[in-house]
Amino acid sequence: MTDIERVGVVGCGQMGAGIAEVCARSGLEVMVAETTGEALELGRTRLINSLDKAAERGKLTAQERDATVDRLSFTTDLGAFADRDVVIEAVVENEQVKTEIFQILDQVVTRPDAILASNTSSIPLVKLAVATSRPDQVVGIHFFNPAPVQRLVEIIPALTTGDGTIQRAEELVVDVLGKHPIRAQDRSGFVVNALLIPYLLSAVRMFESGIASREDIDSGMELGCAHPMGPLRLCDLIGLDTVASIADSMFQEYKEGLYAAPPLLQRMVDAGRLGRKAGSGFYDYG
Repeated sequence: MTDIERVGVVGCGQMGAGIAEVCARSGLEVMVAETTGEALELGRTRLINSLDKAAERGKLTAQERDATVDRLSFTTDLGAFADRDVVIEAVVENEQVKTEIFQILDQVVTRPDAILASNTSSIPLVKLAVATSRPDQVVGIHFFNPAPVQRLVEIIPALTTGDGTIQRAEELVVDVLGKHPIRAQDRSGFVVNALLIPYLLSAVRMFESGIASREDIDSGMELGCAHPMGPLRLCDLIGLDTVASIADSMFQEYKEGLYAAPPLLQRMVDAGRLGRKAGSGFYDYG
């Protein structure tokens, strides 16, 4: 059984809020950090709304909902993470931003055996690990969106990650959070995105070249392959900026054309058409 009781989550966007919810619903004391008070309030609202919806649907009792809220706290100061047993970084998919966060966490987290984890979906973990003075305690713990619903979690050890860190991370995922872990090597994209991203980019290229409409592309995969969501709708759900960032990271590592983001995807990101979170992407959500 894991000895982890106190969790820190850096970032309260779509993924960070979901990870914080999963941990708090599992009985852990969770502190969530954001860069500004405004971002923190938006994240808090996102988290509370998700818990309210879970209670309305009968996934939580009113008492469980209230107990989960009581286990949540919020801060704009990463120094408040000093006593955390594990900190999970879940910010924008940008290597420089993540590296800076790990350097700060290395300074402020005082527990000698604390796990510093990243929810990155494509950035090599070793680059984050060597930015700290404790690379043996850095590991990838990659959740999937929406984190309260999706059962899979990828565990990604860096070359530097210690066996004890890997074991404690897997115990957290299985014994406390009730998720299903798979182990992935520290290669950009890991397991799921190494398969998923080329598929999504192929759908974007198909739409870009006029081979089929967005509706027909999505219907083809939903009705022909029993996918719960077509690739263009899935891009909108993930966020087009996130899809492009993962593609760029994978192309940088492998230098293979199937990982290169199509021009249309880049133009949509430049235009702010990022998918559901922005109100428009391949589809409109107004």
